[in-house]
Amino acid sequence: MNPLTIVLTIAAYFAFVLLIAWLSGRRSDNASFFTGSRKQSWYVVAFAMIGSAMSGVTYVSVPGMVAVSGFGYMQMALGFIAGQLVIAFVLIPLFYRMNLVSIYGYLEERLGVSSYRTGAWFFFISKMLGASVRLYLVCISLQLMVFGPLGVPFWVNVLITILILLLYTFRGGVKAVIWIDFLKTACMLLSIVLCTVFISRALGLGIGDIIPAVRDSGMSRMFHFDDPNHPQYFFKQFFGGMFTLIAMTGLDQDMMQRSLSCKNFRDSQKNIVTSSLLQTVVILLFLVLGVLLYLFAGRFSIQSGGDELFPAVATSGMLPVIAGIMFIIGLVSCSFAAGGSALTALTTSFTVDILGTAGKSEARVRKMREWTHVSMALCMGLTILIFNVLNSTSAIDAVYRLASYTYGPILGMFAFGILTRRRTLDKAVPVVSIAAPLICLILQLNSEKWFGGYQFSYELLIINGLLTFIGLLAMSRKENDLPD
Repeated sequence: MNPLTIVLTIAAYFAFVLLIAWLSGRRSDNASFFTGSRKQSWYVVAFAMIGSAMSGVTYVSVPGMVAVSGFGYMQMALGFIAGQLVIAFVLIPLFYRMNLVSIYGYLEERLGVSSYRTGAWFFFISKMLGASVRLYLVCISLQLMVFGPLGVPFWVNVLITILILLLYTFRGGVKAVIWIDFLKTACMLLSIVLCTVFISRALGLGIGDIIPAVRDSGMSRMFHFDDPNHPQYFFKQFFGGMFTLIAMTGLDQDMMQRSLSCKNFRDSQKNIVTSSLLQTVVILLFLVLGVLLYLFAGRFSIQSGGDELFPAVATSGMLPVIAGIMFIIGLVSCSFAAGGSALTALTTSFTVDILGTAGKSEARVRKMREWTHVSMALCMGLTILIFNVLNSTSAIDAVYRLASYTYGPILGMFAFGILTRRRTLDKAVPVVSIAAPLICLILQLNSEKWFGGYQFSYELLIINGLLTFIGLLAMSRKENDLPD
C-alpha cells in the first residue's frame, strides 16, 4: 500500500469518529463525561466492551506471538472468563451500591485517605504506562507505513496521535468512548474476518481447510501441563489471566467507567458476562489468523515476525487492497479507541481522586477537568517517546509485565478491604504498596537461581497483591463498625 492510500483511509475513519464524538458530546456536562449519566443500554456497552479490552497490542501482538507460544494465550483467556465473573458478582454490586464516580473512592471509605490516594496514584502510573505501550505500537506501525516513507520524524507522528485523541474525547467523555468502542468492535471483527478470508484464499485454503491447516502447523498447542517451571504452564497462565483481568478491568477506572455507565448493576452484570464470552471467541480468531499469517509469510518469503508480521503481510501488496485498508482501519480503531478511553479515565481519576471535586461548582470542575485532560495527553505523548527509546520486548508482554508490578498493590488493597473486617494503619499503606513491587522485582531477577530454574510469568501479579495484603494485615486491627 502506498502512504497516500493509508492517509486517506485514516482520515476517512477519523472524520466518522469526530462526528460520533460531536453527536455524543452535545449538551454534555461533568456527569456525562465521568459516567455517561448512567443511562447507557447494557447491550450497547457489551458490544463495545468486546473491543474495549483489545487494543492495538492485542490486534498486532496476539497473532504475532503464535510462533513462540502457539495457542497458549487461550489459557490466559480462560482465566479472563473466571476474572470477569468475580467482577460481575463481587465488584459491580459493591460499586453501584456506593454510587461511585471513581472506583478508588471505595478505598477512602474503607481504609482511609492515604489508601485512597495510593490507589489513585498507582492507577495513574499503571494506566499511563499501559496506554503509552498500546499507543506506541500504533505509532511505530504508522511510522513504518506512512510517516517514515514521507520523511516525517517519529515525534511528529506522536504529536498528531495525541492531538487526535484530544479532539474526540475533550467533550464527550465516557459517552463518546462507548460509542467509539462500539465502532471499534465492528471494525475489528470485520478486519479479522476479511483478512482471514483473503489470506486463506492466497494459500489455496477453503473455509473447511483452515482448521486442519492450523492443526498441522505446529503452532496450535493450547495447554501446557508438563513443566511447572515454564512460563507457559497452565496454572500460571490461568490464574495469572484471572487476577490480571480482575486488576486490569475490575480495579481499573478506565474499564469500569464503561460498566458503571449502565442503568443499574443488573444491566452491568449482563454486559460483563456477555462481553467476556464473546471476547474469548475473538481471541481464538486472532490466534487462528496468526497461524495463517506465518504460513503466508513462509510461502511468500516475507521476512517479518512478532509485532511486525501482521502489518507486513497486510500491506505487502500480495493481498487485495481492501485487506490492507481493513488492517489499517482495524489497527487504528483498536489503538485510538483504547488510547481515548485511557485518556478519559486518567482525566476522571486525576480530577476526582487527586485534585478533588467536593464542594466545587460545576464550572470550576469543568475547568479543572479540561486542563487535566490536556495535561494527561501531553504526559502520554512524552511517555510514548521515552518508551520508543527503551523498548526491547514484545508489546503485549510489556503491558502484562507492567501490570504485574503496578496493579498488584491495587489488587492487594481491594482484597484486604473486601475480604476482611479489619482496619489497617492508613499512613503505612503507601510504604507497603511500594515495598511489595520491589520485593517482586528481586524475586523475578533471582527466581531461576533461588527456586531451581523456576521462571515467573504473569502470576507475579498475584504474589505482588498477596504481599500487599499480608503487609496490610500485619498492621491491622479489628474494628466492628466498618462500613458495609
